[in-house]
Amino acid sequence: MTRMHAVPSRNLAGALVAAVALAAAPPTHRAPGAAGGPGGPGAPVAVSAKLSEWKLELSEAAIAPGSVTFTITNVGNIPHAFEVEGEGIEQETKLIQPGSATTLTLTLKPGTYEVYCPVGDDSHKQLGMETHLKVESPAGNVQAIEVTGGGPVIQILPGPFPFPDSAAPILAAFGDEREGLESQVKNGPYSNNVARTSGSFTFTAWDKGATRDSVDGVAEFTTQDGARWKLVLDRVQTKDVPHHPRFGGVILGLYYHGVTQVHTPLVPTIKSAVALWAVGHLYKNGALVTDNAMVHVMLLSRTRRDGDFALACWDCSKNKIEELQLQILPGPGEQKFDAPGGFLFVNWEKSGSRNLGS
Repeated sequence: MTRMHAVPSRNLAGALVAAVALAAAPPTHRAPGAAGGPGGPGAPVAVSAKLSEWKLELSEAAIAPGSVTFTITNVGNIPHAFEVEGEGIEQETKLIQPGSATTLTLTLKPGTYEVYCPVGDDSHKQLGMETHLKVESPAGNVQAIEVTGGGPVIQILPGPFPFPDSAAPILAAFGDEREGLESQVKNGPYSNNVARTSGSFTFTAWDKGATRDSVDGVAEFTTQDGARWKLVLDRVQTKDVPHHPRFGGVILGLYYHGVTQVHTPLVPTIKSAVALWAVGHLYKNGALVTDNAMVHVMLLSRTRRDGDFALACWDCSKNKIEELQLQILPGPGEQKFDAPGGFLFVNWEKSGSRNLGS
């Protein structure tokens, strides 16, 4: 994870931007539901593979969960290929000619994967071009959490912030950013303007330290206009943005917002089980919108009450941690989404989590 000093964050575009501002990532088209993903700003684990007659050798027998890039070289005398199979993944390269090399980047969950050459209807595999790769969390080094959205699902729409008097003293500390933030008090993303909707969201996040954090998850939901959205998460954002000091990556157990002077005060003070910043692939009604959606996710102490789902507290840090927030913005330089305010903000009000390792 990346931990910056607890200083106010620059926000000229809105409170939600302060929550999810991210650096640009190279666009990569990927069909919905594809198992593997491109490498993100945090460097993937590097594994080299050598193919020959009739052997397949990996530089690593075991790696940590998350993004991995295989560099595959055919050192043999005939064409070969490279395939990874297991834990719901089955991805392969094109044919690799002798003396040539290629790469394959995937996001791997914990488990054991079969790695082999699929050429000749697996005849090369049967001749010995097969091995296994174990993906596991190093003991004492990696913390991970699995989160499942549950309960009522709501879309949060632009509107006035319900605690302007409470936020005012904190805003005074934001200097030249104060004007931009104050405009969001009247019409921002943290409002009581909500709409009931439906959807699902599950993800696993790994806190590996420094720039090795990773995430793997999918959210599917509808918005008030009936549009169907899908977000595929496979990359965290750990790079700091100029003029926007902030946290980044995956952080487990964070106390911030509100009175803390950490990030925008236009969010009640909360305690989170996990907070993460990511880059996602976003689809609307089955069509790709962007491969560079800027995403902020929190499983946090409950901020909204049952019934009308209005913000119920200025200091919500002692409430039960069960509210799952998903905030999505376009990538830098991209057009606003076709949604109120140009952003997507969806909550699962009674969600749960499970720690996977420590």
